[in-house]
Amino acid sequence: MKRITAIALFILAGLVSASNVLAQDYGVRATVPFDFTVGNKVLPSGTYTIEPATENVIVIRNREKHIAVMSISHGDSKQSKTGKLVFNKYGDQYFLHEILCSSVDMSVELPTSKMEKRARLQEARLEGSPQVFLALNQ
Repeated sequence: MKRITAIALFILAGLVSASNVLAQDYGVRATVPFDFTVGNKVLPSGTYTIEPATENVIVIRNREKHIAVMSISHGDSKQSKTGKLVFNKYGDQYFLHEILCSSVDMSVELPTSKMEKRARLQEARLEGSPQVFLALNQ
């Protein structure tokens, strides 16, 4: 499968480290400019906080739109000097794949959902599937 990488950097409106106002010290805030999928839930664009709930579960929350989604996550050995969210893109659908943020020691990968697998198969028949990166401001 052909993969194309696209990088989108958002300095002010992008991703920033979470402040002490967050419920936990260990989280990040991200402004995502497009709708995206976590598991089998499609989330609208907006500002989200991402925090660990347990060792292998994260919570993705948009307080303005009263949305909260929990997802299983797996530790990831990848490191990033700049924090970023990694999305897999198939057609016009974005799927959250990784969260890399060294400032809060969060480096996790999300499992591939059935919805993403279907989108990947459909896209593979047509062309490639790029990953999209959003930078964290730390």
